[in-house]
Amino acid sequence: MANDAGRFIWYELMTTDTAAAQTFYRQVVGWGATDAQMPGMPYWMFNMNEQPVAGLMDLPEQARSMVSPPVWMGYVTVDDVDASVAQVRAKGGAVYVPPTDIPNMGRFSIVADPAGAAFGLWRSANPAQDTPPDMTAPGRVGWNELYGADPTTGFDFYASLFGWEKKDSMEMGDMGVYQIFGPSDAALGGMMRKPEAMPVGAWGYYFNVSSVEEAAERVKAAGGQVVLGPMEVPGGQWMLQGVDPQGAHFGLLGTK
Repeated sequence: MANDAGRFIWYELMTTDTAAAQTFYRQVVGWGATDAQMPGMPYWMFNMNEQPVAGLMDLPEQARSMVSPPVWMGYVTVDDVDASVAQVRAKGGAVYVPPTDIPNMGRFSIVADPAGAAFGLWRSANPAQDTPPDMTAPGRVGWNELYGADPTTGFDFYASLFGWEKKDSMEMGDMGVYQIFGPSDAALGGMMRKPEAMPVGAWGYYFNVSSVEEAAERVKAAGGQVVLGPMEVPGGQWMLQGVDPQGAHFGLLGTK
């Protein structure tokens, strides 16, 4: 595998109102937004200090017809998108968007694990120019979190697909084990068994902010909801989970 294979490389918000989403995340996270001027498809780039951090696009018509809510999608770098899609199918996952080329940029697919949690696969057309984002930088994703299968049985899906390894783990009482994961040299996030009330699994992403308490007030002022937190997490950081005005779930991570 290439050195960056198995790492999250990009994040994308698919939503029902891109203009409103730009306003919300500008106020809450401090991002700017610019038109990416992609031929044939409106697409915006959220940016922090003039560096692109995430994409923004309209929720596809197929998803709207299925009454799917707006959602954040994370993309993981792989060496071969087609081979990874075949692995997903063989291990009981689903393929929502088959391997597709974006001219001069790369090849991608949207898939889901056996518990239904969707994520993207990505192979850049210029891999030497791509660097996984700094997870400690302001405005970047500082933690990737999966609510899915019980990690004691479901981890093998991701280990075989991305080469992820188990790091530390914590017992969460009735919620089971919280398993931290990542490649050999880094921790990318954690995974845990989804609550029974969740119909399918889901990935969640936490954006770095300076003060989570202050950001919580910005979320509410901008028309979003805080559904969990702010609360302290191991390591001394604070987090919250929220929902933006269009219904997309997100997280924030930082100091108190």
